[in-house]
Amino acid sequence: MVGPTRNKLREAAAQPSHSPRSVQCRRRRRISGAGEPETEEEPQGDVHSSELPLSLGRRKLPGGARPCSPRRTRNTNAKNCTQMETATKALFLRRFQFLSCYLEQLLSKLHVLRRRQVSGRATLCAAAFLGFLHWIHLVTLFENDRHFSHLSSLEREMTFRTEMGLYYSYFKTIIEAPSFLEGLWMIMNDRLTEYPLVINTVKRFHLYPEVIIAFWYRTFMGIMNLFGIEAKTCWNVTRVEPLSEVQSCEGLGDPACFYVGVIFILNGIMMGLFFVYGSYLSGTQLGGLITVLCYFFNHGEATRVMWTPPLRESFSYPFLVLQMFVLTMILRTSNSSTKHFVALCLSNVAFMLPWQFAQFILFTQIAALFPMYVVGYIEPNKFQKIIYMNMISVLLCFVLMFGNPMYLSSYYSSSLLIIWVINLKRNKIQRLGVSELNFWLIQGCGWFCGTIILKFLTSKLLGVSDHIRLSDLIAARILRFTDFDTLIYTCAPEFDFMENATPLRYTKTLLLPVVMVITYFILKKLVFHTLQLGAFAALAILIMRLKLFLTPHMCVMASLICSRRLFGWLFCRVRFANVIFSLLTVMSLQGCANLHNQWSIIGEFSNLPQEELIQWIQYNTRPDAVFAGAMPIMASIKLSTLHPIVNHPHYEDADLRARTKIVYSIYSRKSAKEVREKLLELHVNYYILEEAWCVVRTKPGCSMLEIWDVEDPSNAANPPLCSILLKNERPYFSTVFQNSMYRVLKVN
Repeated sequence: MVGPTRNKLREAAAQPSHSPRSVQCRRRRRISGAGEPETEEEPQGDVHSSELPLSLGRRKLPGGARPCSPRRTRNTNAKNCTQMETATKALFLRRFQFLSCYLEQLLSKLHVLRRRQVSGRATLCAAAFLGFLHWIHLVTLFENDRHFSHLSSLEREMTFRTEMGLYYSYFKTIIEAPSFLEGLWMIMNDRLTEYPLVINTVKRFHLYPEVIIAFWYRTFMGIMNLFGIEAKTCWNVTRVEPLSEVQSCEGLGDPACFYVGVIFILNGIMMGLFFVYGSYLSGTQLGGLITVLCYFFNHGEATRVMWTPPLRESFSYPFLVLQMFVLTMILRTSNSSTKHFVALCLSNVAFMLPWQFAQFILFTQIAALFPMYVVGYIEPNKFQKIIYMNMISVLLCFVLMFGNPMYLSSYYSSSLLIIWVINLKRNKIQRLGVSELNFWLIQGCGWFCGTIILKFLTSKLLGVSDHIRLSDLIAARILRFTDFDTLIYTCAPEFDFMENATPLRYTKTLLLPVVMVITYFILKKLVFHTLQLGAFAALAILIMRLKLFLTPHMCVMASLICSRRLFGWLFCRVRFANVIFSLLTVMSLQGCANLHNQWSIIGEFSNLPQEELIQWIQYNTRPDAVFAGAMPIMASIKLSTLHPIVNHPHYEDADLRARTKIVYSIYSRKSAKEVREKLLELHVNYYILEEAWCVVRTKPGCSMLEIWDVEDPSNAANPPLCSILLKNERPYFSTVFQNSMYRVLKVN
């Protein structure tokens, strides 16, 4: 009620006065309502000197007297005093008017702040609840699939196959060492992983998650032991014949339970981030809820953390969600604070440290931002700060990873440096007088060609040109280039092309149709998210494993269906609630079926042949005996027996690939003598031969014999060495152990 009254009085004050009486009446009203605004005016300004005699002449004067000049003079003085008094009071009241306006604005801001605090608290509470639900969901799926709580320590270690077992082995090394620092020194000077070489595994395998979790575990156990609190509960579990009875422990005091629990908590927090991200992007908490529901309805397409917890993306991807949320805030805010850019830098570091493929994902992000900067969608100053934060994050990772050259020789770091050069030379290019279109093309071509050339040069200079990166696998897909190394990757199901059924599964939950409609309407309004969606879609089509970027980003984009800024024209014609809840109802039909299918997966881990193999190695070989074999089983041998191995599943390094090729030559058509000599050069004592690898074929062209025929066509006419060794391994090898799946050959 204060605002309208103030406006009316302001209009009244702006009207000219016609008599001293009207001035006095108006003056009394002002005194009775002190503090209301008024405009500066002169009350006598419209009263002309000729009007006063006329008005006085119409009045009856006593005794026929006429007006005289002294009375006119006194009236003039009275008018001057009235004018001065009015001006003084106006000035005095104007001070109160300013104070009143200031107080009203302050109260208004306070109310807005309170509403935001209430809304912010509600958002955080909802995010925490949804994160808790996702954590429960992951724990339930993991337990249902393996009956993990009832497995022995050896069985739990065997569930971590391939590279998962390799990563977990370093966590185990640190927690079993006499002290944390000694354990850290052991994995930084490791001789068991690529015997007889000594390597820094933290630098090679991105082991910061294992180092941090091991530190937390040792601290937790120290506190529990200090107060005498039991951190785990153990039982004797009777297994079906011929399996013997084992001891099973559960609780955070068990290393495997603690390790997996931290991973699931991190990914539970990630779901809370998705809710906050979707709420911010759409401008409503309902948008955040749609993001979370879409993620749950398409859970099998969005993540595999519940099946493979120790993989690098399980630690890395939650920080990409945080990084994209912070970047979205920076792009939307006209004046971003320093803390936003610092958060961007730190989230970049947290995303890149655990995963060797993270840099290429950030490269796609830069590739989406640079065209926006060129055409003017992003302010130059803001874009420059974003580039600087990315460059600082690369340098921080390079230092924290002990000078790992992969950080300085990637497309990501090369593109950042080229953009920095383009920014320096931009004014000179403009002075050439080229048209705007040509100016854009010059910058785009310079960035594209410069990035490729600089990446090639830095890889050569730093000696990492032979290392396999995600970009090399993508190039092999596009160019259809095949050799031994690329086939080892691309023949794995997770590195195959996207399945034809995947778009159909997206369509059944309405995720794909909704995102396509949204993309059509926001193409010019949210350019960054549209370009990033296109990049993630291309990556997912080429490599199925990278669906973990596409599906969650589609879920975030789906939140925009609740944006009144984008779809206000629709919500003016139909009720907002009807549209959203009808959409959620249709989504939930297939979404709930997908969740039910996940919850219905019930199993129990058991691998008797591998357990027999590990126990035989533990009790029948020397502790320094060196083993070789297929990459998946080698990780388990190192984890459970702590024996030296010569090859392992972390296949990106060029030297490791050369070792693996020698080890895998037993599945080729080479002679037994040649293979034996190569294995002795690697100091191999025992070779674990898996009979299934002699004949297994995941798809056409992907059996070991077919891969070797591509790599070694000169021996294509010879019989397979594996078949020969299964019949008669002598004189170059001797069988010392055999069961239904494995055969251990001693190298003579």
